[in-house]
Amino acid sequence: METSMRAPFHVLAIFLLLSDPFAVVNANSEGDALFAFRRAVKDPSNVLQSWDPTLVDPCTWFHVTCDDDKRVTRLDLGHAKLSGHLVPELGRLQRLQFLELYKNDLKGPIPKELGDLKNLVSLGLYQNNLTGSIPASLSNLSNIKFLRLNSNMLTGRIPRELTKLGNLKILDLSNNDLCGTFPTSGSFSKLSEQSFKNNTRLKGPELMGFVRYDTGESCK
Repeated sequence: METSMRAPFHVLAIFLLLSDPFAVVNANSEGDALFAFRRAVKDPSNVLQSWDPTLVDPCTWFHVTCDDDKRVTRLDLGHAKLSGHLVPELGRLQRLQFLELYKNDLKGPIPKELGDLKNLVSLGLYQNNLTGSIPASLSNLSNIKFLRLNSNMLTGRIPRELTKLGNLKILDLSNNDLCGTFPTSGSFSKLSEQSFKNNTRLKGPELMGFVRYDTGESCK
């Protein structure tokens, strides 16, 4: 019975491979990346039950949106009661525009590989239990408009490289354990101090000129 149920997917895979082999390779690679995330989390509500790695591509999976080329453009898993950690494989989703994993119980660091998501418009990781520093690689997200990392347990300095994110409209780093000062140049010049509130070890804005808040002291 199991063999007969899987047969249609094999036939479809062969058809797609003959018509557009590169699309199949990309779809399979992205499916593998998403399934790596599934293996890294616990899913008590079975919201990832449809994530079947034997299918041709992940575009039929719930909470996953694809474009016409069957490339993943959205991952919507906010408030899904997931626990576990993020995986570097998510950086393979080259056409991803929205990565929404807010209000879960994700722990551990933010993978630096998320900086490879050059088409990302929104990164929503707020209200989790993420630790470690903010990766400077996020400064490569040239299309990012909404960057929300608030209400985690992030530490260390705010990377100055983030000021070059020219399309940034909303940044929220509040309610973490960040230290040092926050930048005030580039795209950060348009942000209010609300973006950084409730980080008790933040000393305030970076001063321009001869005197700066950052004095080289330890900040981890």
